[in-house]
Formats: sequence, structure tokens, C-alpha cells
Amino acid sequence: MELKKEFSNKALEDFAHIDRAVQGDQQAYAELMKRYRKPVYHMILKMIRNVDDAEDLTIEAFAKAFKNLHKFKKDYTFSTWLFRIATNNCIDFIRKKRLETMSIDSTYTDDNGEVVGIDVRDSDLNPQEVAIKSQKIDLVRTFVTQLPPKYQRLVRLRYFDELSYDEISKTLDAPLGTIKAQLHRARELMYDLVKGKEQHI
Repeated sequence: MELKKEFSNKALEDFAHIDRAVQGDQQAYAELMKRYRKPVYHMILKMIRNVDDAEDLTIEAFAKAFKNLHKFKKDYTFSTWLFRIATNNCIDFIRKKRLETMSIDSTYTDDNGEVVGIDVRDSDLNPQEVAIKSQKIDLVRTFVTQLPPKYQRLVRLRYFDELSYDEISKTLDAPLGTIKAQLHRARELMYDLVKGKEQHI
């Protein structure tokens, strides 16, 4: 397919990385993550305003993008596509969190005094969420076995068992601050593994 001339050199480089990644080149995935991890994280953090959730959602955004990379069309830049995935994922996360914090009494009164019903979210995952969870686990599982044992357990509890930070703290009988710091370090190590820096572990 002929590329549009208005694409920047960086966008064209991204297209080349995508072509290589789709063919199975792990280093190409690493290059894409290296380029966009911080911008995606900062965008998510502005929307979520929670460091821990923003880090989790960054991993989810890349997991979903990499899983669907073979569907990427070069009609627009990779960064536009990736940011759209990340934004939609954030909106779903915010919506889910709001619904989960609402009262079980699923009605409220609007400005006109009308009682409005709310579809309270079922705790079961819908098909799209099941797919995202599976993608996230696939990405994490690829690298988790290469982490030091203390980080492996934390990552499994967080991403496979989907425990909250508080629940992990209670499960491991460790301070919440320690759990957050160690999970942050575990994520950094996983990103390093993606970039082929195993010697740092």
C-alpha cells in the first residue's frame, strides 16, 4: 500500500516497526513501547489521577494494541491509534469505577424531579473485558517467569488474581506502601525485559 506523504519520519519508522513486530520481531515491539510508554502513561494519569491505576492501564493499553497490531491500518499514525485505545480503555475504567461505587438502589432523581433508573453493572466481565484481561495476562505472563520470585508473586496476585493493593497487602501481611513500591519496581523490570535488558535483573 502506498503511504501518504504527509506522515512524519517518526510515523514512517513506526510503520516499519509494526511490520517487523507483526512478523514476530520482539525488538520491534520493544521499540514501540520505548517510544510511547511515557506519553501514554502521562495521558492516562491526567485522566485517572491515580499513579497505580495509570501504570496498570498503561500495561493494558499496550497489551491490547500489541494483540491487535495485525489489524492496524496505515491510514493514520500508530500514536493516534494507540492513544485512542488507551483513551477508550480509561473511559471504560472510569465508567466501571463510577458504577461500582453507586448505591445498589439503582435510581436517582434528575433535574426535572423525574426518577431515573440506572443499569447497575453486573460483576461478571463482558466479552470485551474478558478479551482485554486475557491480553493483559498474556503480556505479563511472557515476562513474569523471568522476574525475581518476590516480584513474581506480587505480579501474579495483581494481574492474574486481580487483587487490589489493599488485598495484596493483607494477603502478604506487608505495608501498603511497600506493596505499591515493589509492584512499581516489578513493572519497571517487566518493561526492561520487553526492551531486552535482562542483565539488569
